Amino acid sequence: MFFTFGEWGMSIDAKLKELGLELPTPVAPVANYVPFVQTGNLVSISGQVPIKDGKVAFEGKVGDTVSIEDAQAAAKLCAINILAQLKAACGGDLDRVVRIVKLGAFINCIDGFGQQPGIANAASDLMVAVFGDKGRHSRSAVGVNALPLNVPVEIDALVEIG
Repeated sequence: MFFTFGEWGMSIDAKLKELGLELPTPVAPVANYVPFVQTGNLVSISGQVPIKDGKVAFEGKVGDTVSIEDAQAAAKLCAINILAQLKAACGGDLDRVVRIVKLGAFINCIDGFGQQPGIANAASDLMVAVFGDKGRHSRSAVGVNALPLNVPVEIDALVEIG
């Protein structure tokens, strides 16, 4: 078997373990879509919400019933769920990741709220912690008035794999 190692000198699975992260079983779609699509070397991962152990872990609107800190925790959980989907897309081998190309973060927030980038940073920071420079990506961080299941954050991703 051929093993590749990230810039950390270790496999991505070892890096996840070092960071204390255990990836969950990928969340099944809740409507008529697939969790990811691969075309060529690009994998598009459908929007992931903050689900943990099969349940919504965070609900509500940022700036109203959800604090910025809880929204950041929700964004990190979305990123963990992205990694779980990505691992499935890579046949279980996250060392196949060439680059996290883009994250799209949607923040369910009150009118006038302008701190979406700070919330999305929790997901971006996780990608860089896991993949190093390969985790640096372009990004959108958009405020919206509602999200499915009344979650405060949803994030999708575009990833290049080898």
